[in-house]
Amino acid sequence: MKTIIKYELVINKALRSALNYDTPDEQINEFIRFFGKHIGSDRIYIFEDCDEKHVTNNTYEWCADGIVPEIHELQNVDMDIIGWWYQAFGSEKNIIITDIEQIKDEHRESYNMLKAQNVKNLVVCPIRYKDEIKGFFGLDNPPESDTLGLTTFLDMIGTLLISLLKLRNSFTKSNKEAKLSSYSSLSSIYISMAVVNVQTHRYHIVKTLDEVTHFLGVKPQKEGEYKIDEDFPGHINSVMDEFCTKAHREETLEFVDITTVEDRLRGKNTIVHEFTGKVSGWCRERFIPVDYDDDGRLWHVLYCVENIDEEKRRENRLMYLAQTDLMTGIRNRGSGENKITEYLVRKQCGLLCLLDCDKFKSINDTYGHVVGDKVIIAIADTLRKSCRDDDVVLRLGGDEFAVFIPGMLDKERAETFFDRLFSNIEHIDIAEMNGKHILLSLGACFYDGMDCITFDQLYRRADTAMYDSKKKQGYSATIFDAKQ
Repeated sequence: MKTIIKYELVINKALRSALNYDTPDEQINEFIRFFGKHIGSDRIYIFEDCDEKHVTNNTYEWCADGIVPEIHELQNVDMDIIGWWYQAFGSEKNIIITDIEQIKDEHRESYNMLKAQNVKNLVVCPIRYKDEIKGFFGLDNPPESDTLGLTTFLDMIGTLLISLLKLRNSFTKSNKEAKLSSYSSLSSIYISMAVVNVQTHRYHIVKTLDEVTHFLGVKPQKEGEYKIDEDFPGHINSVMDEFCTKAHREETLEFVDITTVEDRLRGKNTIVHEFTGKVSGWCRERFIPVDYDDDGRLWHVLYCVENIDEEKRRENRLMYLAQTDLMTGIRNRGSGENKITEYLVRKQCGLLCLLDCDKFKSINDTYGHVVGDKVIIAIADTLRKSCRDDDVVLRLGGDEFAVFIPGMLDKERAETFFDRLFSNIEHIDIAEMNGKHILLSLGACFYDGMDCITFDQLYRRADTAMYDSKKKQGYSATIFDAKQ
């Protein structure tokens, strides 16, 4: 009698604690957590059956401190492994195992499964809906002192658990209906939206472009009034073939593959992909999970497309400003160093050149800063025209520039480049300078791609060579020689 009173007190306290939470899932988790804390066991769990697949799934679990959760491993468990449990449940019996070694010979599969979970003893009771067994709940490694009293206790909480599970199902259903009714209002931020059944491939168009309805040969209708069709893969593939640009078509068709979306969405709230469309420019498409069936499989998703053309233009503009020297239009120091570092990390051989305008201060002092700016811009423009597309051209700051030429390791080719560059610089004509030439000094360093090296290390070697070039008058280029 004292035991029953004790358990009734625990049940009342657990229920009050659970009702402090808002959703049925939270309430169920709190309900079993409370019992775990007050009864003392390694693990409390609830399994719910899927008769269609003849499997059972661990849907709720509480573990004591230091106990490894098993809920993710115990999905789609073949009911035959514990078929003898169901036979006992059908005879109005609970499962009480005081020592799992006792079942080693008679129920080998059950034994192996429990042993792998470090279960030594357990108590399990069935979950019944309208006299039908729909699962079970139980405790692993409970206190051994009162096993019979514990089964009585589990029988007492069984009705409460079933009530909470029913409440959860009603809550899930009402939430699903609320979500479906809200799609039309949600679609205001998208140019296209469809609800898709992942398992059957049936789909309902909530919203789409007029150009798409014209292409499909259907009459425009009010949002949300399109009929349900049967073949989402066929529909979306034909639309993308027509409206996605050729450059993005292959990867876009891969993204909209509904047969792989469940795996790609696993553990995620959404997945996205960007492409360019022939009508709307840059677009972002996404899949959003809506709900799952009783077996935990993804059931419905939202497929949405939004126009991000303006966002892309802003993004590209900001990226350009972040990477570009605003005066000259070539790479700034940060962007240039990062690009060269990418080459160095890949051990891409090449030639780093540092360039410095001779007596630039004198140009500023004599002709003014406006002319000085024209000189800087002219040098940058000449460097860009003298280099290949893959070469990295950057302004280090002031009148200092750098060029990295991937693949160049030949001294004669380097000197040919220097001569061509100096000739191009010599032809710069700044009207305010009255025919006076701009002179450059150049220091260079080869990187053979053998050793790991940083930009700063390569820079210092080229800077050493630059120091020697500065000692000479006129156009001068020096290649770093470690032997000197």
